Amino acid sequence: MNADTFLKRLQAHAASFAKAVATNEGEWIIKGFIDIYRRIYTISVDTKIVSKVLELLLFPMFVEFGKANGLQIELCPQQNFYPDLTFVHKRSGRKFAVDIKSTYRTSAIDVNGMTLGAFTGYFRNRDSNKNTLYPYRQYAGHFVLGVIYSKCDDVADERKQFRLEDLPQIPSVIRDFQFFAQPKYRVAPFRPGSGNTKNIGSVTLIDELVNGKGPFANLGEEVYDDYWMFYLTRDMAQALNVARPYTNLKSYLDYKKRGIDVLRAHEKEIAKLGEEAPAEEEETE
Repeated sequence: MNADTFLKRLQAHAASFAKAVATNEGEWIIKGFIDIYRRIYTISVDTKIVSKVLELLLFPMFVEFGKANGLQIELCPQQNFYPDLTFVHKRSGRKFAVDIKSTYRTSAIDVNGMTLGAFTGYFRNRDSNKNTLYPYRQYAGHFVLGVIYSKCDDVADERKQFRLEDLPQIPSVIRDFQFFAQPKYRVAPFRPGSGNTKNIGSVTLIDELVNGKGPFANLGEEVYDDYWMFYLTRDMAQALNVARPYTNLKSYLDYKKRGIDVLRAHEKEIAKLGEEAPAEEEETE
């Protein structure tokens, strides 16, 4: 199984997720938490809580997806490790990274946005095991399983407790789910998630998210990798006491062109230096 085949099968499977997490009216089937005394506490609309509960709700569906496609699921040993799910194809041994991300609609065409992971650490040092289940380089593809939802206006008072027989009257906090699966580079923008964070953000137009039409979609994953592997935030540049090489795709293009122009102007000199340079010897302990 290659990355394209994995994506197509994940997209096909994700098409059924909305029915599994929502009622026929589109409301979330999760109403709250229950204790041993059969008291129900409603769920907060806080995005972190919603995301975690969604992740738990979706896990059985990922298990089903793995079984149907000859894939074994591996989970991270610790929280905040990359990725949320690792699928290993049993026959070929290829690994596929899937992160579960969710965001809410801010209008009919926009969402609040999501973060797609760090652009430092394991993303730059791709042979490192730090904060990742397997080194980044070992994955045949990096994907996001996205969940888009709407917040409900009519929600219960979080301080109020309900009884089990009150379940039909408890309003859902979110509704109208839309699931999508795309390679990360196809939904990534050219800016960090927010402020001076070291996380890659996401495009916010729903059409671009669902259909993978972000700015790197046509440029390709190699350009996406190169852009984010050498991107510096303001604080990173100040710590290194250097000017930021680029802040968007236009300045990135200018930066790359300057480098190419200099190299081309000195092409003969560089070729000569390469011929004269002695072969590097491997270091010995």
